[in-house]
Amino acid sequence: MKKALIMMMIPYLCIACSNKKEATLTETPQDDFNYNVEQFADLGILRYQVTDWDSLSLNQKRLVYCLNEAALQGRDILFDQNNRYNLAIRRTLEAIYSNYQGDTTTANYQAFVVYLKRVWFSNGIHHHYGEEKFLPEFSQEFFYQAVKALPESIVPAREGQSIDEFLKEITPVMFDPKIFAKKVNQDSRLDVIVTSANNYYGEGVTQKEVENFYNAMKLPNDSTPVPYGLNSRLVKKDGKLVEEVYKVGGLYSPAIEKIVYWLEEASKYAEDDQQKKVIDLLIDFYKTGDLKKYDEYSIEWIKDTMPLVDFVNGFTESYGDALGIKASWESIVNFKDVKSAAMTKILGKNAQWFEDHSPVDPRFKKKEVKGITFKTITATILAGDCYPSTPIGINLPNSNWIRKDFGSKSVTITNITEAYDKAAAGSGFNEEFVCCAYEKELMEKYSSETDNLHTDLHECLGHASGQLLPGVDQDALKVYGSTIEEARADLFGLYYMGDPKMVELGLLSDPEAYKAEYYRFVMVGLLTQLSRIELGKEIEEAHMRNRALIARWVFEHGQNDKVVELRKENGKTYVFVNDYVKLRTLFGELLAEIQRIKSEGDFKGAQALVEKYGVKVDLELHKEIKERYTQLHIAPYKGFVNPVYEVVKDKKGNITDVKVTYTEGYAEQMMRYSKDYSNLPTYNE
Repeated sequence: MKKALIMMMIPYLCIACSNKKEATLTETPQDDFNYNVEQFADLGILRYQVTDWDSLSLNQKRLVYCLNEAALQGRDILFDQNNRYNLAIRRTLEAIYSNYQGDTTTANYQAFVVYLKRVWFSNGIHHHYGEEKFLPEFSQEFFYQAVKALPESIVPAREGQSIDEFLKEITPVMFDPKIFAKKVNQDSRLDVIVTSANNYYGEGVTQKEVENFYNAMKLPNDSTPVPYGLNSRLVKKDGKLVEEVYKVGGLYSPAIEKIVYWLEEASKYAEDDQQKKVIDLLIDFYKTGDLKKYDEYSIEWIKDTMPLVDFVNGFTESYGDALGIKASWESIVNFKDVKSAAMTKILGKNAQWFEDHSPVDPRFKKKEVKGITFKTITATILAGDCYPSTPIGINLPNSNWIRKDFGSKSVTITNITEAYDKAAAGSGFNEEFVCCAYEKELMEKYSSETDNLHTDLHECLGHASGQLLPGVDQDALKVYGSTIEEARADLFGLYYMGDPKMVELGLLSDPEAYKAEYYRFVMVGLLTQLSRIELGKEIEEAHMRNRALIARWVFEHGQNDKVVELRKENGKTYVFVNDYVKLRTLFGELLAEIQRIKSEGDFKGAQALVEKYGVKVDLELHKEIKERYTQLHIAPYKGFVNPVYEVVKDKKGNITDVKVTYTEGYAEQMMRYSKDYSNLPTYNE
């Protein structure tokens, strides 16, 4: 029941890096809007436009502004969750960046700037998607000299620690590939807690101890379990396991207090009583850390469907924990895209039809689909684990029993998908990787339409479909849970993409359109997502494992009929889909098996599927795809800078308007955020 961190395999144009200078705040006319900002390493930076901002009322603008501020105040939390040294490293690098007096044209300094930008992008020293630690390409000697040249007062050393002692502690964390090698290790042959570099667990805590600790909390036959461990760090104190809860007065209190302040301000501008109730319940949760209060907030948030403005703020997704227990902090603020509302109504109205006609065993289907709400939205701010890299679709809450009894909310973020599309125009991606004129024509005609529909089906209905059998633990799949859940939602969408009902409901414009998404998905899963993985590495990230699992499974199980083939043309490997109808049948068969695994809590079944189809990489094919991708000069990953919001006040201090501007650069924004929203101490131990 996760949001889809869908990263479309659409490339960027190569953009020059921004200069290190302050941006002026001026309005950018829509016709002249520049979606591309810069590119470095394997990352492209884009910007998105807050379409129809001026259609909001003054009260709604005030509400959005306060929610935006609440979102930005949590930035340091995610850095610290990702690794306990991230804040120390980021602040050291930023101090050098702000005070460097040496030659900025040297290779060492240029490599230093790229490394800092990567740390900003990934909210730490590990790749935001691949999970492995990326290493500096500047020398340790350069780093030593740069730190020692700083005023001692701005070096983020521990109290009483000399600069030399600080360097001795921090340098191996940055430069030694064996120390904190992976942020999230999903290798089930190892202790995934001990070998993960994130900061959800204290030193010396083992996987077995974590599993036993939280299993002991769970009540037998509890039909409404709270998400145990969601908002805490589990540590050992005097040999005993203790939870350090994220709350006011607890862990991360300085940041949470600021979040609460801005939520209290937002509550004053709530559009109706239900929205105010939701905001106030979230405040209560932040103050108490009570997970029952969190579930109460989630239920009321589902019911909050009438206002134009909405938001997510809190400890939400568990991808960053190998066991799927602990949640990273994130926020996104948005308002409804009223112009794109028609499709959402159609999906919501027909939700029961989709559930009833699913190819899964009737035991695993919901008899009554409740409370599904779906909308297209315009994002106003991205924060925490939604920034700079962000999903294009979200489905929440993640609690299985809340979704069953009360429903869920699903969104597609239209101004983000628009930014991807506009920035990627003319990249040459399809010309390089799509096999045939027929498929190229399909994708040119329909890929935007079908990609959006797949996202909508994935989020609105896929995650909301099916049910666990009575007594099945929602954490039963452990390290494989996230991959199986994303595969389930993707397969649900893929299966229905090819159903004639899509055209009948007006969701697709042509009976052949679904083929564009089928081809794109299989091509990504078999080939092009390999561009995102370092040579010699296996697939680590849950969404990438999901895509590989699906594509490789249908490839293997369709071999007798040659449903999908990999063939070489002029020395290049291409995907050929020979039978789209049979491909749909295979998607349905795999969906039935994935849903069975989920519903029965079949850990061994999940392990067998993921390990066989979702992890390993063919080295020769990997080399080929990397080389072809490199020649296109496009970045496989992308993220965003946020707009800047300026408050206009009258002489009495009342907000009379909020203006949006788009000219702030990537480095300028990151340095401003570090100045204005650094709410935590460097070491939260």
